[in-house]
Amino acid sequence: MKKFLAVLLTGVMALTMLTGCGSEKKTVKVIDIELTNEEYAFGVDKTQPELLEAVNEFIREIQGNGVFDEICSHYFGDGTPVPVTSAAYDESKDQLVVATNAAFEPFEYMQGDSYYGIDMEIAARLAEHLGKELVIQNMEFEAVCLSVGQQKCDVAMAGLTVREDRMEHVNFSDSYYDASQKLIVASDDKEFDRCTDAAAVEAILKTKDGTMKVGAQTGTTGQFYAEGDADWGFDGFDMEVIGYKNGSLAVQDLLNGNINYVIIDSAPAACITEAINELQ
Repeated sequence: MKKFLAVLLTGVMALTMLTGCGSEKKTVKVIDIELTNEEYAFGVDKTQPELLEAVNEFIREIQGNGVFDEICSHYFGDGTPVPVTSAAYDESKDQLVVATNAAFEPFEYMQGDSYYGIDMEIAARLAEHLGKELVIQNMEFEAVCLSVGQQKCDVAMAGLTVREDRMEHVNFSDSYYDASQKLIVASDDKEFDRCTDAAAVEAILKTKDGTMKVGAQTGTTGQFYAEGDADWGFDGFDMEVIGYKNGSLAVQDLLNGNINYVIIDSAPAACITEAINELQ
């Protein structure tokens, strides 16, 4: 279980208003079944093949010398997350410009003016390895790969799942993390308690019609999984799919009773539910 509880994402504090004096506290839970199998990688500017080679070399190095495991322990173990600071962009300087969406704990998020997360700590070490100054550009998730494709940034580091359509904008590095999607429901929802695999969860979701709503972060695998995606072999569901800027807003809407389910990446799902439940 992840030990560290980061400061909640934008808007989550509003959840404390949902429970009045003497009212039953609402919480959420993650159905601990992997619905997909994915690989995260970094998206590198297509015009910089030497940078792609350097990134791949760096990934192999930190996975071989234990640094990657050390970074992960800051978020999944007993370690302490390390703050990462971004320099101001200056085209006259030798900088590594990283595009991210800092609303995807534990891979990238903000606390005050500092960045935190697995990807952000890797970015800091990569910049140091390359002898460059680190600049982090925080933007909407859907713009991350596009900004690299337009040569506005050098590399996208945003918990990116390797997808064919994203390859139009970036060259993907070697994979560095295996990920999956998971379902979040209200804690009093017992419908999935006896499920033991993805097929069982999907069988229940396929019984739901357009009167039911499922939330996902816009542009992510969770949205593609819920809506259906032929390239990935996702059939999708008949439910209405609602897109959000980040997973915490989707879970907030679940607690508000505006949607029935949320589907997001497993690591952020654990962080968000734990943090939100802590407030209730």
